[in-house]
Amino acid sequence: MFEISWSELLILAVVTLIFVGPKEMPAFFRAIGRYAGMIKRHAAEFRRQFDDAMREADVDRFNQEVMELNRQVVETANEAERAAETGAEAARNAAREARLAAAAAASAPAEPPAAEPAAGEAAAGAPEKSGA
Repeated sequence: MFEISWSELLILAVVTLIFVGPKEMPAFFRAIGRYAGMIKRHAAEFRRQFDDAMREADVDRFNQEVMELNRQVVETANEAERAAETGAEAARNAAREARLAAAAAASAPAEPPAAEPAAGEAAAGAPEKSGA
């Protein structure tokens, strides 16, 4: 991480011993340890918050995808419902027209049968059909 060699550490220890003194060394190292622990805790807390934020971002993205899929399903269902309503309306209209046509046919006066030509007229005007 810092890439400090043993010789550099030895120089730091000698300088620290000179400036702090041998009597204050234990208190000095305790303070250094406390600060190192605080730094580690802060780093762990930062990492945890960062991981939580990334998890929330993934959850938000997942929620957006689910909402989009839900919107598409609702849209498709609405289109199917409209198509079914259109088909039902067309069937109702066709049934209504059929009922009106049947009622019109039933209420229309029957036409008198056409007068059949006399037997002699039929023979003279048209050739007879044979069964063969």
